[in-house]
Amino acid sequence: MKAMPMSLDLDFVRSQFPALGSDWVFMDNAGGSQVLRDVAARVSDYLLTTNVQTGATYEPSRVSTQRVAETRQAFARFMNCDASEIVEGPSTTILLRFLSEAMTGRLQPGDEIILTNVDHEAHIGPWLRHAERGVTIKWWRCDPESFELDLDDLRALMTDRTRLVCVTHASNILGTINPIAEIADIVHEAGAELAVDAVAYAPHRAIDVQALKADYYVFSVYKVFGPHHAVMYGRRDKLEALDNIYHYFFDKSRVPHKLEPGNINYEAAWGSVGSVDYVAELGRQADGSTGRAAIEAGFAAIAEQERVVTERLMDFLTSRNSVRVIGRRSTAIEDRVSTVSFTVGDENSKRIVEAVDRAHVGIRHGDFYARRIVEEHGLLDRGGVVRVSMIHYNTVDEVDRLIAALEPEL
Repeated sequence: MKAMPMSLDLDFVRSQFPALGSDWVFMDNAGGSQVLRDVAARVSDYLLTTNVQTGATYEPSRVSTQRVAETRQAFARFMNCDASEIVEGPSTTILLRFLSEAMTGRLQPGDEIILTNVDHEAHIGPWLRHAERGVTIKWWRCDPESFELDLDDLRALMTDRTRLVCVTHASNILGTINPIAEIADIVHEAGAELAVDAVAYAPHRAIDVQALKADYYVFSVYKVFGPHHAVMYGRRDKLEALDNIYHYFFDKSRVPHKLEPGNINYEAAWGSVGSVDYVAELGRQADGSTGRAAIEAGFAAIAEQERVVTERLMDFLTSRNSVRVIGRRSTAIEDRVSTVSFTVGDENSKRIVEAVDRAHVGIRHGDFYARRIVEEHGLLDRGGVVRVSMIHYNTVDEVDRLIAALEPEL
């Protein structure tokens, strides 16, 4: 017998996010989710009680040091890795630039980096800089009709000079979930490394970097119910092989600190633990589990709630002849996250979004810094796409409110 999907206590969920008490519906979550009450309390507590530099012998510094260490342990549970493999920073954009800089010594003229045209520019721009040093950039482009990345196209691009493949786990426009473990097998078989931007995936599904087999995996906590902070997993041996980008007296084996110039934001790091604890609490409520198992159970419940609201929206959009959904129409948990983009005939997307604004429903239009896919597929001249990005605290009633605002405009 097939197990019943885990369900969320939406009253509990929504009570944890103070902003949801307003009269606005928040459906621009791919740009940044609302923040948990506990996250804000942790940030405040850090600043008011342990706001000192780490590493000293006096008591407040020892507490601060322990708190920062606990953030790495929390995200190691979150991603299923060792705490020494957790690098922290202000944003995914910055961490990817740090990673690119730290890889400079290993990239030689004639080496190859493969990029996709569906990625956020944060996972493209830093790598393009290596072209100035003679590194060859190759493009893995999506199908112009389906917007899918074909694995056979990747295989055809790989050579014995390929050093790195960069890809998103889930597109912040398409919502499509890419098969990272399969991609990793292709990449590793050729002797290359895989860097994954998980910003648009991390709020929606459990992350297991051991199963995914990526060498580097990055996401921003402010998309996962927390503050402006980011986390990167890197396989320990891969991190040790990177250049030191901090002070000269940090040797190459000193990870993760050699990749965190200027130190991390301690209060944001401590606040971010609240996001991990929250997902674990959802899992505990769902099936009584603890530790890593609770995180997996929490995300299973999150995924089911998001499937429900995505299905409601997709059923409406696909019933309208004027609407073109950009990407997959499937709402299956394994196929997509709850980010849905579309265009409406020849209409400018800005007009659609402004009409929805009047109903106090927050959505968005544009390219969302995934500019290349929007440009290359002729979507920029109409104001980009309309994007509805939901997460688990959104409800069917909120989707119906959005539909009521959209219906006269489509």
